[in-house]
Amino acid sequence: MDLNAAFSAVADPTRRAILARLAHGEATVTELAGPFQITQPAISQHLKVLEDAGLISSRVVGTKRPRRLSKSAIDAMDHWLVMLRNALEKNYERLDEVLAAMEQTKKTTKEMK
Repeated sequence: MDLNAAFSAVADPTRRAILARLAHGEATVTELAGPFQITQPAISQHLKVLEDAGLISSRVVGTKRPRRLSKSAIDAMDHWLVMLRNALEKNYERLDEVLAAMEQTKKTTKEMK
């Protein structure tokens, strides 16, 4: 899973909207193009970027190729974001400890005067 390609793919609002739609279930190009004021070939290009990034996959059903989210790719992105979230939480906890120590020092200094 190439996280750079995945995050680059979701940088585009149309592709994020497509992913949001696919979160509700698989859909064809025609179904995905419906809410957008862009051509079907343009939607197909967005789908290609999402497929190349590993975020969606397709299957053949007769003449249609419905797309769906790729759980493994979404999980990989989520895992990376959880790692960042945990690091931020630890930073905030350390900051809280420093601020509490500063407040305690300030309080102790006042009491000594």
